[in-house]
Amino acid sequence: MSAISSPPEAASGAGSAAHPVRVTDLYKSFGQLDVLKGVSLTAARGDVVAVIGGSGSGKSTLLRCINLLENPTRGEIAIDGEPLRMKSDGHGGLLPADRRQVQRIRTRLGMVFQSFNLWQHLTLIQNVVEVPIHVLKTPRDEARAVAEALLKRVGLFDKRDTYPAFLSGGQQQRAAIARALAIQPEVMLFDEPTSALDPELVGEVLAVIRDLAAEGRTMILVTHEMTFAREVASRVVFLHAGMVEEEGPPEDLFGSPKSERLQRFIRSIH
Repeated sequence: MSAISSPPEAASGAGSAAHPVRVTDLYKSFGQLDVLKGVSLTAARGDVVAVIGGSGSGKSTLLRCINLLENPTRGEIAIDGEPLRMKSDGHGGLLPADRRQVQRIRTRLGMVFQSFNLWQHLTLIQNVVEVPIHVLKTPRDEARAVAEALLKRVGLFDKRDTYPAFLSGGQQQRAAIARALAIQPEVMLFDEPTSALDPELVGEVLAVIRDLAAEGRTMILVTHEMTFAREVASRVVFLHAGMVEEEGPPEDLFGSPKSERLQRFIRSIH
């Protein structure tokens, strides 16, 4: 059983500076279904890593394992150089060994889901202040000031007292991004952030993500928006059947893909 342990540079502190996310030889199975089969991925500080691939390739599962929304079957994960400590679940998989560590690590990771996941009984401003106040113990006035600034940034300040049900999908997803940013994360994780949107609303969400990339935020982005990935990503990872089939700069993967599977995938989306 492979416990999640420290990469070599983490011991000296270099891992935190160089690699906010390091995933090594990650496996994830659901019963007899092997979804991830030895995936390794790193995100250096300021990297925008776009993860692409067909349905069922393991993209979303990879993100959910990084944030421990799913427990890996085996492999190694380190966030900001800190290894995630795991123990055997007694059935061939892993469980977190320290729940307090998981809670702390999650404050370094902002997660944006496909389906917004806003709290429907709270207004936008309440959605954004909830985690800083109750998890990070940020004073209410400070949390509200940050929330208002973030809602201005995503163009929703005038909707701050509106409930999610009265907003478009694009507005809800922009609010979800503001909520993820409210904890001031080291890394932003995006799981197909535009897949649930009508085509005319996709651009407004991508514009916000583009701005985050331009300011040098570290991001891992699962996306089916290939043009966006090509323009914004510093590195692209192509998953196929739970494995990394090819990775590299976007100009290489999209301009001269080496893998026949990647060539077929690119042809299928044009």
